[in-house]
Amino acid sequence: MNKMTLTLVATLILSGCQATQRQNATTGQDETNSTTQGAIIGAIAGAAIGLATGDNAKERRNQALIGAAGGAAVGGGIGYYFDQQEAALRKELLNSGVQVERTGENQLRLRMENGIGFSSGSSTLDNSIHKTLRGVARILVEYPETSLVIEGNTDSTGSDRTNQILSEKRAESVRGYLVGQGVAPGRAVSRGLGERQPICTNSTKEGRACNRRVEIKILPLK
Repeated sequence: MNKMTLTLVATLILSGCQATQRQNATTGQDETNSTTQGAIIGAIAGAAIGLATGDNAKERRNQALIGAAGGAAVGGGIGYYFDQQEAALRKELLNSGVQVERTGENQLRLRMENGIGFSSGSSTLDNSIHKTLRGVARILVEYPETSLVIEGNTDSTGSDRTNQILSEKRAESVRGYLVGQGVAPGRAVSRGLGERQPICTNSTKEGRACNRRVEIKILPLK
């Protein structure tokens, strides 16, 4: 891609999308949001395809601009969709005890921590989590173009087999509740990870409570 084409692509991107910033929930630092990053990536990819399709220099430049415009629209659209979904989830889950994390440009994670929703050793959802999960389901129904991977985790108390089964049942309990609230069954899968992925120490009561959790990964619908 020559210098002139790069300049034209950059101008197109900046004039066609707003390079807004968001604050990273983990680091607190400002970062370019997914809409802008997706548009930039899509534009470059589209321009590259356009350059490969022209018969002469002039035609290749024109094809690059057409490809950049199309790529920016597609890439920016995916990023915008996730930006909007993230904002809606953060608003819905404020002070709920469920963390909303941006783990990738087009990936979110909801983390139900510290045993929220379950009694010790149980896979039955506690009534106290129903309102929160109804809110999660409402947003997921509003944004149907995403898929869900629901993962159950346990602390290290008990045998590996017991913990594996318990984690699977907890993940399926959350999935079943969301489906009951209108989330399409085909969007969501559940799986148990047992005690294999601790995020805190299992040597303290607080650490074990931290590891008893369910996480919901939100990904693009393939």
